[in-house]
Amino acid sequence: MALSLSNFLYAGVLLLPFGLIAQAATVNYDWNITWVTANPDGVFARPTIGINGQWPLPLLNITKGDQVVVNVNNQLGNQSTSIHFHGIFQNGTTEMDGPVGVSQCSIPPGSSFTYNFTINQPGTYWYHSHNAGQYPDGLRGPLVVQDPDNPYNGQYDEEVVVTMSDWYHDQMPGLIASFISVTNPTGAEPVPDGALFNDTQNLTVAVQPGKTYLFHFINVAAFAAQYLWFEDHIMRIVEVDGVYTEPADAQMVYIAAAQRMSMLITMKNDTGSNFAFVGSMDQDLFDTVPPTLNPNVTGWLVYNEQAENPTPALLDDFTPFDDFTLVPQDGLPLYDNVDYSITLHLEMNNLGDGANYAFMNDITYVSPKVPTLYSALSTSELATNPTVYGSNTNSFVLNHLDVIEIVLNNDDPGKHPFHLHGHNFQAVWRSDDDAGFYDPTASNVTFPAKPMRRDTFVVHPNGNIVIRFRADNPGVWLYHCHIEWHVDSGLMATMVEAPLVLQETLKIPDNHYQVCRDQNALTQGNAAGNTVDLLDLKGQNLPPAPLPDGFTARGIVALTFSVISALLGIAAIAWYGAAPLGSSEMAAVQRRVAEAESSEKE
Repeated sequence: MALSLSNFLYAGVLLLPFGLIAQAATVNYDWNITWVTANPDGVFARPTIGINGQWPLPLLNITKGDQVVVNVNNQLGNQSTSIHFHGIFQNGTTEMDGPVGVSQCSIPPGSSFTYNFTINQPGTYWYHSHNAGQYPDGLRGPLVVQDPDNPYNGQYDEEVVVTMSDWYHDQMPGLIASFISVTNPTGAEPVPDGALFNDTQNLTVAVQPGKTYLFHFINVAAFAAQYLWFEDHIMRIVEVDGVYTEPADAQMVYIAAAQRMSMLITMKNDTGSNFAFVGSMDQDLFDTVPPTLNPNVTGWLVYNEQAENPTPALLDDFTPFDDFTLVPQDGLPLYDNVDYSITLHLEMNNLGDGANYAFMNDITYVSPKVPTLYSALSTSELATNPTVYGSNTNSFVLNHLDVIEIVLNNDDPGKHPFHLHGHNFQAVWRSDDDAGFYDPTASNVTFPAKPMRRDTFVVHPNGNIVIRFRADNPGVWLYHCHIEWHVDSGLMATMVEAPLVLQETLKIPDNHYQVCRDQNALTQGNAAGNTVDLLDLKGQNLPPAPLPDGFTARGIVALTFSVISALLGIAAIAWYGAAPLGSSEMAAVQRRVAEAESSEKE
């Protein structure tokens, strides 16, 4: 059954007609961010962050060209918040991008903040909190931008929106505290308790024989990528991350955290059976796999409500379609004249507090005292000097309209989905696993003539990627891994794009500054809040000090458990010593005291 936009909550499935009228509108939302109780996997009820007392969160169904106004009031009481509209370029409105410490101050409890921007790009997106690792506690939802000029109009009958995610029973503040801790020196990420489709399990999608459906899949997970397949049906990929592609047929796809993919699926011509579709979390991401973990979540294409929903077949081989081979439908050719190339070296390491952190070029990201955008606007001509943005924001200043190349070397045995704010990019190279650092002279390095574009791209374990984009959107944009644990541990860099253009064109709304005033946060000067000597960073926020020479993660583990053992031993001794003595023990003590006194007299 089709659901109207007015009552859609994505625990159900939205079926949209493909016919649209091209008419821009202003779409207003009033959101009270509140706590609710939810139990999406049917196992454990827990506090979850909702909007206007509801969860799952609403689908935002926008038409290209619409102006979107979101009035946010934080009623959480115990946490600050923000909203990022993931994949939306925010052309001319970088102040609406949402990351705390980058384009705004956080929205403290009781305060309000308005996001106001126009969307001129079609496709599949989502929105989520971008503050303190918060969104896995529920503050994330789907966003679809309809396109009257969609090149696939007329090739499908209805649309279906499905979010996919991991789910944790524990709340994020406690999980983050135990993750970034001396007791976890290897940096093992918390493993999810399960997987969800549309924030539920056992999802059913009513379909009609012979019809073609445009499925929008959105991975809103904190951590886990998912392999996705439909039993006995072919997926025809037509869009990734808001970019139309030439049609590509696939039996199985891989959708990492923050990625989106749309595909056309044509139904069979009979109603004799229903068919499963399955999401399976990528367990290679997990340091250990709990024996109780069910990595799969199942939905069904329901042709016949009276027929059974069959158990899906078990797979022991995952061979997904390679998204690198996709070709953009608009045929944009390779950017072959690079103006500025940035090389980022990714690694995980420990600092002096014993915890494990993420680094790029030996820098772990630390949020500045002044949001980076506000520094760009208040440091005059020195805004082109990366120093003013602090020693731990990993800032790079980009010239307006330059072609930028980012080379990312992954010196880590895990996969990482890297996301760029403010742009999509050409994915011009991706190595195999264990290829080491990028070598542009290697014989196997070839670039596609028309590279796939998207805004989130996975680098393989101990491998490398190369992306390119044109700096045509003045603003301050993060480039970061979208595994939330790695955001929390510092795996971010900052692209400060055309800051002098920003100074001439951008004005921050007063309600944005007001949330800073509400918490006495700084809004002027360099990363340390210095407005006199802009190159003086004294007092800036810094990470823990480095480890002393010679310490390793293995050594920290040994030291940690030695200390724990010692403390337990001391506690046992104290407990034993504080216990009352029995009659035999008391007699033995009195005898030893008498013997000692006798020997002293002699």
